[in-house]
Amino acid sequence: MLWSRLTAIALVIIAVAWIASGQMGKKAAPVATGPFTQAETKPFAVTVLPATVEPRSRKLTLSGRTEADVRTMAVSRTSGTVTVLKVRRGSIVQAGDIIAVLSDEARESNVAQAAARLEQRQKEFEAKRLLVESGNLAKLNLSQFEADLKGAQALLAQAEAERERGTVRAPVSGVINEVPANLGQSLQPGAPVAEVMSLDPMLAVVEISERRLSGVKVGDRADVRFIGGEEITGAVRFISNRASPQTRTYRIDVSLANPKGNIADGVTTEVTLYLAPVNATKVARSALTFSAEGKLGVRVVGDDNKVGFVPVGLVEDQTDYLYVSGLTPGVKMIVQGQDFVKEGQVVEPVAAKSS
Repeated sequence: MLWSRLTAIALVIIAVAWIASGQMGKKAAPVATGPFTQAETKPFAVTVLPATVEPRSRKLTLSGRTEADVRTMAVSRTSGTVTVLKVRRGSIVQAGDIIAVLSDEARESNVAQAAARLEQRQKEFEAKRLLVESGNLAKLNLSQFEADLKGAQALLAQAEAERERGTVRAPVSGVINEVPANLGQSLQPGAPVAEVMSLDPMLAVVEISERRLSGVKVGDRADVRFIGGEEITGAVRFISNRASPQTRTYRIDVSLANPKGNIADGVTTEVTLYLAPVNATKVARSALTFSAEGKLGVRVVGDDNKVGFVPVGLVEDQTDYLYVSGLTPGVKMIVQGQDFVKEGQVVEPVAAKSS
């Protein structure tokens, strides 16, 4: 038993001596004696580019459609049967051209009767006037005959107007789009006879949001591109003052010269409006970022090398870059590294290499 105990004690002494020899072989770590206890952190380097602000004419391209300037219906102004129908769909007419003629319905005879009555009243008036001038008739009687004469003139004018109502004429110049009336059809006053569309000028109609409305004014240039690739330049003619209840957008009419009638009604178009110029800065798409509040903008570096954020507004969207508003001339925009820093952080600005 004594031998076993001595052996165990010897083993413990050997183990402790071995562990102690390992610790004693290590050197103690040096203690910092300077004013800092930790190594200094170098500011994060970002690439910056000074902002250049210049007036920029904004362009806005909207989808629209063509629409006839005037679309009106020639209607019957009296009752009768269609005896002559001079137009069909596609016919070109000038304002005042005869479209249809209705049956006479005694209108011509009424004109003849009124003309005969007028001739009689004219002769009676001349005879009475001679009697008055010779002193054989009082002047007071002449007034009555003058009134009778004017009444006959009014009846003739009325009969002639009624006869004219039997002729249906084109209210405007244009092309016949629809002909609801047929030859031999009996019509009542107000019945549709033919729809006339005025194609010159033609309108290109678009809808614009209220946010963009202030940048457009009557007379502004507008470029219109048709679905077939043709392009034509027009001018803004009308801007609605009332928003559509469904879309909350405002109608804009662009007037297009169409003397030959080549532009049809209802064609799909792309209308480019040129808005009032604003001060804008050219910025690469990659330089844009979002603030903590979710606002789109650009991170900038101030004179104290601290990072700031400037919200911007979109002026024009190009393929590789954008024009934005909201930046002041000369401010240092971070164009590389903006997503790795935050507002208030001190950075090391490095000028971007000129391309």
